[in-house]
Amino acid sequence: MKNVVILISGRGSNMEAIVRAGIKGARIAAVISNRPDAAGLAFASSHGIQTQVVDHKAFAGRDTFDAALAETIDAHAPDLVVLAGFMRVLTPAFVDHYAGRLFNIHPSLLPAFPGLHTHQRAIESGAKLHGATVHFVTSELDCGPIVVQAAVPVLPDDDVAALSARVLAFEHRIYPAAVQWFVDGRLSIDGQRVTLHDAPLAPDGWISPPLA
Repeated sequence: MKNVVILISGRGSNMEAIVRAGIKGARIAAVISNRPDAAGLAFASSHGIQTQVVDHKAFAGRDTFDAALAETIDAHAPDLVVLAGFMRVLTPAFVDHYAGRLFNIHPSLLPAFPGLHTHQRAIESGAKLHGATVHFVTSELDCGPIVVQAAVPVLPDDDVAALSARVLAFEHRIYPAAVQWFVDGRLSIDGQRVTLHDAPLAPDGWISPPLA
């Protein structure tokens, strides 16, 4: 049984999707937030998951916060740490500590539109496709090896709300799948390339890693 720790800052809808998916061979050991008012904490608690808060406002800087966060996470002996709307830029030391076992989901088809305001930028750029990316986290923001992506069309009448809702629906499908692949030991990393072993082809709309 592998331990998964999920980090959130707000509602944590992707955390909800992972919990509801019921990852086989894993237990959600804890849901941790940097904000005591994060709505997702109540959901996690209602599902019998331990919740904790490491409030970033209580620390003088990123280094001390990240050290305290890592200590809290490590108490749960995590095999995988999942960022699910965790709105903090993590230090290289933190990222290196969890190298190869730290996931993030980003609302764009990376490497397009790293950073913030991805949906608005996709619309303004005239992009015909947009989507979401699950990737391993590295010290370079939104540049880690890609696990899986999902693509949606950008429609002529899209606004940010419509496009983000369409992308989010796919986020809730690909993130639990990626976590399950990790737990099953089906992912391997070679530089920036992720290979998916012994798994069926991804559904339509998904861009999966190459199959071994």
